[in-house]
This record gives sequence, C-alpha cells and structure tokens, in this order.
Amino acid sequence: MAEVEDQGRKSSEEFTDSSEEEESEEEPKLKYERLSNGVTEILQKDAASCMTVHDKFLALGTHFGKVFLLDVQGNVTQKFEISSVKINQVSLDESGENVGICSEDGKVQVFGLYTREGFHENFDCPIKVVALHPQFSKSNYKQFVTGGSKLLLYERNWLNRWKTSVLHEGEGSISNIQWRANLIAWANNLGVKIYDISTKQRITNVLRDDASLRPDMYPCSLCWKDNQTLIVGWGTSIKMCAVKERNPTELRDLPSRYVEIVSAFETEFFISGLAPLADQLVTLYFVKETAKHLEEEFRARPRLDIIQPLAESCEEISSDALSVRNFQDNECRDYRLEHAEGESLFYIISPKDIVVAKERDQDDHIDWLLDKKKYEEALMAAEISFKNIKRHDVQKIGMAFINHLVERGDYDAAARKCQKVLGKNMELWENEVYRFKTIGQLKAISQYLPRGDLRLRPAIYEMILHEFLKTDYEGFATLIREWPGELYNNMAVVQAVGDHLKKDPTNRTLLTTLAELYTYDQRYDRALEIYLRLRHRDVYQLIHKHDLFSSIEDKIVLLMDFDKEKAVDMLLDNEDKLSTDRVVEELRDRPELLHVFLHKLFKRDHHKGQRYHERQIGLYAEYDRPNLLPFLRDSTHCPLEKALEICQQRNFVEETVFLLSRMGNCRRALQMIMEELGDVDKAIEFAKEQDDAELWEDLISYSIDKPPFITGLLNNIGTHVDPILLIHRIKEGMEIPNLRDSLVKILQDYNLQILLREGCKKILVADSLSLLQKMHRTQMRGVRVDDENICESCHGTILPSDMAQTFSVVVFHCRHMFHKECLPSSGTIPAHQFCNICSAKKRGPGSGIMDMKK
Repeated sequence: MAEVEDQGRKSSEEFTDSSEEEESEEEPKLKYERLSNGVTEILQKDAASCMTVHDKFLALGTHFGKVFLLDVQGNVTQKFEISSVKINQVSLDESGENVGICSEDGKVQVFGLYTREGFHENFDCPIKVVALHPQFSKSNYKQFVTGGSKLLLYERNWLNRWKTSVLHEGEGSISNIQWRANLIAWANNLGVKIYDISTKQRITNVLRDDASLRPDMYPCSLCWKDNQTLIVGWGTSIKMCAVKERNPTELRDLPSRYVEIVSAFETEFFISGLAPLADQLVTLYFVKETAKHLEEEFRARPRLDIIQPLAESCEEISSDALSVRNFQDNECRDYRLEHAEGESLFYIISPKDIVVAKERDQDDHIDWLLDKKKYEEALMAAEISFKNIKRHDVQKIGMAFINHLVERGDYDAAARKCQKVLGKNMELWENEVYRFKTIGQLKAISQYLPRGDLRLRPAIYEMILHEFLKTDYEGFATLIREWPGELYNNMAVVQAVGDHLKKDPTNRTLLTTLAELYTYDQRYDRALEIYLRLRHRDVYQLIHKHDLFSSIEDKIVLLMDFDKEKAVDMLLDNEDKLSTDRVVEELRDRPELLHVFLHKLFKRDHHKGQRYHERQIGLYAEYDRPNLLPFLRDSTHCPLEKALEICQQRNFVEETVFLLSRMGNCRRALQMIMEELGDVDKAIEFAKEQDDAELWEDLISYSIDKPPFITGLLNNIGTHVDPILLIHRIKEGMEIPNLRDSLVKILQDYNLQILLREGCKKILVADSLSLLQKMHRTQMRGVRVDDENICESCHGTILPSDMAQTFSVVVFHCRHMFHKECLPSSGTIPAHQFCNICSAKKRGPGSGIMDMKK
C-alpha cells in the first residue's frame, strides 16, 4: 500500500504501508511521488480546488481564486489572479495555448496564454464547469461550453461576436463536462447526456443508479477512453458506454448515433475519479470505514485501484491506500483524478496535497526484487533490460547477489555466479578470491577462476593449489589436470609436491600429479619414469604425443609387462623410430613377450620378420600351439626340416602331417593320420586334397581289414573313386557297421549324378535348339541392296549405273557384298564360296551365300 510523506517527491517505497505490504508478496503496479517545489508553498497558504493536465504543463486552480501554471516538477511558471473565491474548473485545449476558467462567483474567462485576448464574462450564478473545444486554437468558431444551471455553447460568428446557444437545461446543476472530438458529455442531477456537435443532436441519456446520494457531495466522474468510449463513475457504480453509428435503415427520426453500455458493475467504495490505463481502469475511491469499538464511520485513506472491467463485474489488479495530507477532513467531492494523455501519469488532487502516480519502470521492478531479496530475478531482469535501466548497474546487482549467497552459506553458488558477474574485471576477481580465502572457501571458487584470455596473477592460482595440497590431494590433482601450466609457477608447485612426497613417497595421486607437472615442464623422461613405475594408462599417450621412442629403448620389457597389446601396437606402428631388431634384442630374455611381438608382426606382414621365422617355430610350439599350424601354412620362409624336427620331438601329429605333405612325403603323412590319429575322415580329406590315385589305393589297402574305416570310405569316396573297386575287395563275411546305409547312399549319389547329367543334357539340347532357331531366323531375313552399298573387293557401287544391263551380285550372310566377277573362285561351286573378309573365321557367319542376278 502506498503512503505519501511530507517531503518532496519520494520513492514509492516511502509511500508503502509496512504492515500491509508484509502480508503480500505481490509487486505493486504503480509508484507514487508527491508534487512539491512551488506546489508545497501554494498549498501551505491556499487549497487546491481543481487541476488540468497537459503534456507540457499543469494548470492548478485554488480555493482563493488563483490559477497557477506549473511545470511537471511542480515549479510555478505563471500565476493568474482570477477571483477571490473558489476556482471550479480549468480547461485547456489540445495545443495548450488556450485556457478556460470558471469560478464560484460566476466569472468565466477564456483566453490565450500568450495573448490574454478572449472571452471574459460575469454571470449571476456560480459556473461549475467550463470545457474548451479540443481544437479551440485551430477552429474559426472558438467554441466552448459552460455549465451552471444550464449547458451553454459559446461560439464566434462571422462578425467576430460571441453567439450563445442553450444545449440543455431544467435538470439541476451541471457538475462535470468532458469534450472529446465532436462529442460533449455532461452530468447533471439526473444523469449523463452526450451531445453530437457535428449533427447538433443529443444521442443518449444515462440515468444515475443511486438517486439517494447528493450530487454535490458525490459528484459524477466522466472520462473519455477514446473517441467512442465514455467511462461514467457515480457513487459506487461504473458504466462503460460505447458510442456507435446507427444503421441508416433505422434512422427515421432517431439520432445517427446511439450509445451501448458494454460494461456496468458496482464497486465497494465511492468513486472520486476515473482514468484509462490500456484496457484497464484506474479508479480513485473515497473510503469510509466503521471503527469496531466505536461503531461509527470515519474517513479512511483514499484508495487508488487498477481494475480490469468485465461485462457485469471487475477484477482487481492492484490496490493502494494513499496517506494524503489531511485525508481525515476530506469528502468524496474534495478528490479528483487527472491523467496525462499518452503517458501513464495519474495525478491525485486533494485540497492540501497532490500526488503523482506512475507505472513502475524496470528500475522500480529491480528495486522491489532487491528489497524482497530476490537477487537472482533482479540480476536476470537487469541483464535483459540493461539498455533501459538508468539507476541500476548489472555488475553491482550481481555483486549484491554474490554477497547474499555468501551470507546464506551457499558458497558454491556464489562462486559460480562470479564467472558471470565479475567478467574480465581482474581487481574484482582478486578481491573475491581473498574474501573466499578469509572465510575458508577457496575450494569453492577454484573451479570457476578465469583460465582463458583473462588470467589473474600466478600467486592467486598458487595460493589455491597450496590450499588443496594441504587438505585434498585428489582436488589438487584435478586442478593440475584442468588448469593450463602457464597459470602458475610450475617449479614452485613441483617443489611443493616434492616436499609432500617426502612424507608419503608411495602416494599414487601425488606421483601422477608430479608426472603431469613434469610433462608441462617438458621434462618428459622424468614423467615417463613415474608413469612406468605406476603402470599408468597415460604412458602410451605421453610417448606418442612427445615422441619419446628414443627414451623407451631400454624400457620395452616394462611397457610389455604393463599392457602387451598396447605396447606391441605402439612398437609396430612406429617401426621407423624403433626398429624390429632393437625390440627383438630387448626381448631376448623374455621369450613369452618376444612371441607376442613376433606373432603380431607376422599377422601384419608375413614377410617383414622372415629372419625370425625359424625362432618363431619354437616360440609357437612353446607358448601358442593353436597358432603353430596356421603359421606353418602361411609362412614361406621357415625351414621345413627344422619345423619337422621340432614337431616330431613334441609329437605334434597334425603339424607333422602338414609338414610331411608339404615336403612331398604324402604316403608317410597319410600313414600318420591313419595310425596315430585313427581319423578316417581326416585321411579321406587329406586324400581328396592331394588327389593322388596311389594315396587312395594306400588308404583302401589300410582300411580293408578295418570295418569302421570301410564305412567311412563307402560314405565319402563316391565322387573320387569308383566304389565298386572298394566293394570287390571287401572280404566275404566281414561285418561292416551301417553297411546298408552306406550302400544306399552310394546308390543315391549315383542316381543324383545320373539326374544331374540328364538335366544338363536337356538344358544343352534346349539351348542349342534355341540358338539354331535364332540363327535360322537371322539368316532368313532379307538384305537390302541399294546405291549406297559397295563391292568389298573393288569398292565400286554394287549396283550398275545402267540398271538395264545384266549383272550378278553375291551377298553373304555376314552382310558383305561382291560383284560376282570380283570373287576369285570363278569356277567354284557357288554353294561352297566364302566371304574373302570372313574366311579367316573358318566358315563363320559368311558361310552361307545369296546370289542375285538380273
């Protein structure tokens, strides 16, 4: 609730009633200031009776008959001594160059502010109100109206004399007139009328709702929202009247316009003034309250409300009680509400006080948020409207927010805000760091310190690192990883870490951090030693990034022990920097690691490590037998005799069989399969691979007395050896497992072969017949012979120029044409002639012949 103080213009907070505001967290819509300067002095000796607002100045009438022109700060610019009694109304035209004044003693003056020429008249009755035509200065007729017991229109005629017309009379005293464009609205004791001066017609009569209220004590408030909307407030009733054009078909004897009441509702208090605010209304209420202990009414502070009109009710948007001077002595008629067109400025006039209400701007909004300790919202509002705010600074608001968070103990949020608020101000940054140090919260601000283009002094960063080193090794390590090494003195930090390692030499976190510091300082060899000792996963990245291959020549075994796969991949990817021979030499005492390296080398390229293939045979036999046979198959450089010797020593049958077959001793290999492995399927597969009749004979001879082998042969040799040869050699009476199934399979395989052959024969015959028919159709086609064709022998035109002569032409199916006499074999039978061009194809497409004669 707003409360007005005795001083000059005050901020709206000084007008606020503390007890009421504590109950509500809703931000007020308006702020209030007292109009002071010259006004204060005037109201000390006199009392305000009326006031009119123009864009450029204010016109104030007093109870002692004076009119003062004021600037918007309340300073007096002009003074007019009009009468000795109360000024009832001051009216200005839109230009602000002409003024109309009426007083309680019947005086009416209308004159130019700069000329003093105009209308001056004394009437024998009080004139309550005067209103100038809005375009008075531009109009030739200089129209204005006055209201006392009659509504009179004054205008100049062509003789420059004033002509008077009575627009209305007989309904009591006229208390209010509002002139907008061509419409004049006035209020008398019975209601409100609207007169259209362009058509000289009265277009409506809006009756007052509560006739019990005295019109002189509770006067009517009129206000034009726009050229077609009149707002009427009387007693506790508000009506919004829209002036509309009547349909031409309905005119007859009716006015061309009519009024429709679009909204009508009751209010809680008596209305002293109205003003539009966009689609809302500003209402000034005269309030009477009843004291509970006295059970009698007393005058309370007037209220200024913003309401949203609805069809039959209204919605309260805001409500402020105003503590104007001497409000206990004022009646409803003592208050007035005036507003400036085009500006959200509202003047509350009472006899001893004038208060200006205005919409709150962004600065006021921020003030309210700060007062409510809503710092984050205030900072956001300032950032969004930084171009429009005048009294506030975004950084100062941000600092207030940080201070608030620190006071609340939310240190992390305060530190996070520092990034946004402090920006590139190094002085503020350093002040905040020292403040966080004072309260023991350096850790909170550490992760938000600037580390890009803007950098603080190295001492700041070192101070934070030492703080972490004392209490939090992990946090220290995190900062070293995240902060660029240029932020601080690297040597000083290394020394500090070294001092801590003397107390705890095996601390893995400190050792890793020390290695990172050595890396920043480009002492890679020392970093590498620590990484290898710790078996740290970053060792390989360090070697690659800084090309430390010369430093790891004597550390290959350590690298392999740490991670064989990564180490071998790295060594093989960088053979140009660390030769294979050097790696093999380093691994000579660790054959299991040497095997891993040579195996991967062989997988990449079968020929690169050929000089080590002989050594690899023993390594595969010792550490990786599953890959020995693939190695023997793929290698073309290993000595077969050496490999055979090793395999025979270790009794590796499969490998020995492969080596024997590769050395040409297939019979011995087959014998090993049958005797040592006893695997007929492998023996058959081996015989199929070699495709040697002698091997098949040896296999059959070895298997003839072994029924399981005979079964295997019967099931598998049908496509390589005639099964009859095997069947004839089976001894009578020998019991062979699954013989019936094997014979059935042989017959099925035979039938399948017969079916395949027959199918292939059918396809071949069908394709041959199709191609023959196609060739026949092609050769049966006619061949066009005309003047464009030439003899392929003499290259003359194939047809003679004189078609009457007898000629013979030979046309082959290959489309080559000859004169008959140009063919070399004149005595040959035509059926056996060949195209000279195609004869090399041995009776090709030109084997046929067509003979043309005429």
